[in-house]
Amino acid sequence: MYYPDDTVEEVRMRNDIVNIIGSYIRLKKSGSNYVGLCPFHNEKTPSFTVSPSKQMYHCFGCGVGGNVYTFIMEYENYTFVEALKYLAERAGIKLPEQEYSARDKQRADLKSRLLEINKEAARYYYYQLKSERGQAARAYLANRGLSEDTIKAFGLGYATRYGSDLYQYLKKLGYEDDLLRQSGLVSFDEARGGHDKFWNRIMFPIMDTGNKVVGFGGRVMDDSMPKYLNSPETAIFDKSRLLYGLNIARRTREPYILICEGYMDVIALHQAGFTNAVAALGTAFTESHAYLLKRYTREVLLTFDNDEAGTAAALRAIPILRDAGLSVKVVNIEPYKDPDEFIKALGAEGYRKRIGEAKNSFFYEIDTLRKGYNLDDPDDKTKFFSEAAGKLLAFKDPLERQFYLDALAKAYYIDAGLLQRLVNRLGAAAYRNEGYLQKTMGTQPQGKAGKDDGIAKIQGLLITWLTEDPSLFGRLRGFLTPEDFSEGIYRDVASLVYEGYEKTGEVEPARIISCFQSAEEQSKAAALFNAGLLGEMKENERQKALFDTVYRLKEASLINRQKKAIEDNDTKLLQDIIRQKAKLKEAVSAVFK
Repeated sequence: MYYPDDTVEEVRMRNDIVNIIGSYIRLKKSGSNYVGLCPFHNEKTPSFTVSPSKQMYHCFGCGVGGNVYTFIMEYENYTFVEALKYLAERAGIKLPEQEYSARDKQRADLKSRLLEINKEAARYYYYQLKSERGQAARAYLANRGLSEDTIKAFGLGYATRYGSDLYQYLKKLGYEDDLLRQSGLVSFDEARGGHDKFWNRIMFPIMDTGNKVVGFGGRVMDDSMPKYLNSPETAIFDKSRLLYGLNIARRTREPYILICEGYMDVIALHQAGFTNAVAALGTAFTESHAYLLKRYTREVLLTFDNDEAGTAAALRAIPILRDAGLSVKVVNIEPYKDPDEFIKALGAEGYRKRIGEAKNSFFYEIDTLRKGYNLDDPDDKTKFFSEAAGKLLAFKDPLERQFYLDALAKAYYIDAGLLQRLVNRLGAAAYRNEGYLQKTMGTQPQGKAGKDDGIAKIQGLLITWLTEDPSLFGRLRGFLTPEDFSEGIYRDVASLVYEGYEKTGEVEPARIISCFQSAEEQSKAAALFNAGLLGEMKENERQKALFDTVYRLKEASLINRQKKAIEDNDTKLLQDIIRQKAKLKEAVSAVFK
């Protein structure tokens, strides 16, 4: 859906960011800004700053930032349109009716009706659990130790042993067969006609982060198989992008989220007070799951079943979570089978103690690896350390890798220098293999990250300084253009900054941030307005910083243009660029006279 820029801007301006964020977290005045504890990561010292003049926020601890739309999108897990509607309603603004394309309308209508069906099904299953038919199901849940409050909080229900009860109920409500087929709750065949997918099972409604029922899980009450059965993929249900319990866990103020294996573990943990527990929906943990979690936390603790399958699941999940930038630990629940059994035996305090003792995921991997080798055997010992050294290569940051190397050497009584040489040898072999692949596949290695990071940093600095000092735009205008910035977010933001000065003579960071619809882009844009404080420098330092920044940015731009001229065999342009590079220092000096 599209709303006019003027409408988006009116809604933003009618929702003061200090008031909005102040309704979620405690803010304290500090100079011209407000500060508080960041709601997006755990911290003891406030690093979350809200600027009334810029109408934006930025956390100097975890780097998130944006305007009032970004905050609502991140905190409430809303889309841009959902955030717009929420803020419009809060400000008493009536949004214009939007036209859908025929295809969009059909898709929206389908999703809306499927959500209706799932909501009705959840109500039906809950009713059946409370009815005389649900006596055995209630006994089962009571035997598992679940309270009435917990059953209600999770909307647990019961699918009766009769094969078409739900189908008949939904038909009476007026839903047609084709729609019921698409819901995944009903199947059809020639012999039986329409019949329920779930029967004689405890039912677990699966909710998205907006608390809408999008699917179901069903568990048998005996030893029959399959033990668990989930809704099939539908227009509203994709289990690779959903986590059971996240609709509740996303609001936790704990600095971590617990990941379990099943519904009952999540429910048992929530009942014991650990409302930050989630589980994948009967599928392997995916990259989508990891990035979904990253929206709410920076640390996860794995608390899988204490068996071979649980260990294998943890070993698969660790690199996925780590690659997404999450810190990972593993909770030891021995000698018990799963978190549910552990809590029944040792209680919430015993489990909290195990959380405090959770093992770093790298050493969990190493200790698990160790079980497969006899370290008294020289051949096994060599293989073990070779494989352990290979795992160290997963750490791309040299300092982090060195810390883990030293810790591994200390824990397993091996000389750190020897282990380092082994890592170097394996790394060199991996690099040669990578080079071979690049050669055979026609790809080239990327440039030095340090150089790229340096250019990125100075672009952020310059955008910040341009915003804080309007006179700087007048000096740079004509010499430095948005095309001198790197493609992507830097050039987009620079273009909007230049456009603001050209049209109105001023720049509104919050308005620029609204031009980006994803919360990730908004946060990146916000960071460019908080890259450095030029005004706090002494005048001579200020002038030198400006000169160096503009010089380096223009130089990088000329180098990129030179490469393009060579590729295009544009001799005239190449000669012009070479002349500009030769006189660059003189040209920048003229700008700052």
